[in-house]
Amino acid sequence: MTTSTWMTVMIVLIVISSFALIASILLTPAKTSGMGAIEGGAETLFGKKKARGFQAVLEKVIIASAVVFMLSTFIYSVIS
Repeated sequence: MTTSTWMTVMIVLIVISSFALIASILLTPAKTSGMGAIEGGAETLFGKKKARGFQAVLEKVIIASAVVFMLSTFIYSVIS
């Protein structure tokens, strides 16, 4: 494959992963209930509650799309 083809593939990966990252972050529900969580927020701050179900899937999508986005932008910068 030529360099221009690889650049096109990387741009497509960047766009798809950025949309997936934005959508998954916007769909993630808030973990705290505002200012009322200041008193008892230490449990959630240090990760004692694990995400379950839909939240767990969204966390995995966020991590995967962030990794794909960072790697594809790095490879694109090396290619160009």
